[in-house]
Amino acid sequence: MAAMPAEKPETRPYHHGDLRSALLAAAERTLRDKGTAASLSLRELARDIGVSHAAPGRHFKDKQALLNALALVGYDRMAEALDAADDEGLPLQDRLTALARTYLGFAIDNAELLELMYARKHEPDAAEQITAAMDRTVGSLERAVAAAQQRGEIIDGDPEHLTLVVGTALHGLASFAITGKFTTEAAMDAVPGLVHHLLYGLRPR
Repeated sequence: MAAMPAEKPETRPYHHGDLRSALLAAAERTLRDKGTAASLSLRELARDIGVSHAAPGRHFKDKQALLNALALVGYDRMAEALDAADDEGLPLQDRLTALARTYLGFAIDNAELLELMYARKHEPDAAEQITAAMDRTVGSLERAVAAAQQRGEIIDGDPEHLTLVVGTALHGLASFAITGKFTTEAAMDAVPGLVHHLLYGLRPR
């Protein structure tokens, strides 16, 4: 009687689907729940999604690589939202207002992720990719500013510098909402006035 072939030991797949996406989704949930990137651990994320502690190494060499990837996910998501909100056919004030409200909504809904996105800009191993990703998001505002300059609607000057002024004001308003100084509704209601003052200044005319 022929010997039966030895049974192969049962192996556990490292994940039933897209491990990389699952890790990023779990990392974002942890970041949202605990509020700080310091709370993230590849080993704990692996345990949470039911894979071996070594499995994340297939996609992320270390925690820093995971954080870089998560920041890029945030920039991609924000860029998509801004691109969808941008309408070159709108008058400048309406166009900036739409972009501002979109940024504000993203910032309030993704406060912890946004903090990570800006923090990763200063990491040497992520600087090039993050800079390119930031250009995609800031690009929506800068395109609106440059187009307005070409039409003579706003002052001449470096579009990047003028965009920085606009972005600083928007991020300040977002920070007030995130920290509870404004309600979300009050912050959204403040956007048209903020854009108006950016365009026309505070001096009486």
